[in-house]
Amino acid sequence: MVQHPVGIRSLAVNFPSIIRTNDYYREKYPQIVAQSEQKSLAKLFSLSDSTASNEFDLEMMPYLSDPFRGTVERRILAPGESSLMLEERAARDALDAAKLTPNDVDLMIVASVWPEQIGFGNAAFLAQKLGLEAAAWNLDGACGSTPLAIQNACALVRAGEYHNILVVISCTYSRFVDEDDTVSWFLGDGAGAFVVGSVEPNQGILSTKTLAASVLNDIGSLNINKDKQGNPQIRMQLSKDAKKIFSETAAELLYTCCDGAAAAAGVTMEEIDFFLFNTSTAWFARFATRVLSIDPERTLNLYPLYANIGPVLTVANLYHAAQLGKIRKNDLVLVYGFGAAGVASANLMRWGNVALGSDPHFKESDSPVKSFSDRSIICR
Repeated sequence: MVQHPVGIRSLAVNFPSIIRTNDYYREKYPQIVAQSEQKSLAKLFSLSDSTASNEFDLEMMPYLSDPFRGTVERRILAPGESSLMLEERAARDALDAAKLTPNDVDLMIVASVWPEQIGFGNAAFLAQKLGLEAAAWNLDGACGSTPLAIQNACALVRAGEYHNILVVISCTYSRFVDEDDTVSWFLGDGAGAFVVGSVEPNQGILSTKTLAASVLNDIGSLNINKDKQGNPQIRMQLSKDAKKIFSETAAELLYTCCDGAAAAAGVTMEEIDFFLFNTSTAWFARFATRVLSIDPERTLNLYPLYANIGPVLTVANLYHAAQLGKIRKNDLVLVYGFGAAGVASANLMRWGNVALGSDPHFKESDSPVKSFSDRSIICR
């Protein structure tokens, strides 16, 4: 049966106003940087001995001498900024790019990691901000939410339930880790949004393979602690076995989802033009190309610019790949994301006429990365 062509029509990203480079931590926390190998980040991404036991460890090894493990910059919420604010900006930008208004949207799907209010997702709050009267609900696939949301949105449009679906993704990790905890060095904030609807024949989403990422359930948790004033605060805590769990399961999840999506569309890895991964570490893109046996030139790694921004990574990688001309109309593009206590999921799509939102604003004077075309940072 020939499927109704459905895919991404527009794409936008938005980031908070603070950019923190490694110099910020060197200047503010010199002792912690000097003792970094005794701290939580080093314990999370290190080897118990000097040898690599799998592809993940092998690609991690070149970064072990760097106390920041390959992170160069992070985008961090400023006072007064919130996940909802980033989501609203990205959503409006994606709608503007698609030449739509909130009145043209008949469903909004929102995935927030994690919203400011406890117990409620951002969907209804964002709908109020946008003046959206259509349906709006929350989706939770952890850091695998982006390809999962693409799969759900496309299925609903194909089924004729909705016509224009706005998907909004955010991640605000900085709110859940103290900045003097070295784990904060590889975490950042951001939001992305895209419109899913009918596209030209032979374009759009071709297939998806999604798995429950239950093997990652024990990587971390959210705990309620007290701040210095005795007020309750939520803090992210990583398991002491997080690195072991991750490195031992990442390859199988990646291969199963990507191979499954390719097989469902009847194509081989060699026929796919470009791959975009949830680059949650500086070496994940190289790790993924090794596991899938593909040329590293067929992917993009924005981790050094953004650090780990959860499910927003896949949106940002898509946006900048299109912006840089790495993916073009009619290219076969595979997108993969995964998240602890969430899902691992891969979409295969044929890229169409995707309208891009405004370019994120970066202060070059504050940034060691002067251009997205700096391949030594972006593509390696």
